[in-house]
Amino acid sequence: MSNPIVKNLFEMMEFPREGVFSKVLVKTAVANHTLMCLAKGSDISEHTSAREASVTVLKGKGVFVLEGKEIKMEPGVFIFMPKNAPHSLSADEDLAILLSLAGESK
Repeated sequence: MSNPIVKNLFEMMEFPREGVFSKVLVKTAVANHTLMCLAKGSDISEHTSAREASVTVLKGKGVFVLEGKEIKMEPGVFIFMPKNAPHSLSADEDLAILLSLAGESK
């Protein structure tokens, strides 16, 4: 087993003037946890992942589209995605999320 890791996500947030800042927090053979900070007006176009994933909104507001359904993003919202589910997101404000991927990467 690896050593425990403790990080303050709020202290690690960095919002770029445009686009996306991402910082891998933990990466193992079966999990990946990444802090992502999107500048207001930024988006991530529709894509899929071969791994199950979850998104936890930490700060800001935006819209997440999962399999064609719009989900309002605001602090405290948790979204789980099965593998291969089409999804995208856009930031209405500076937006910070914790992205967690589970399962072996292929």
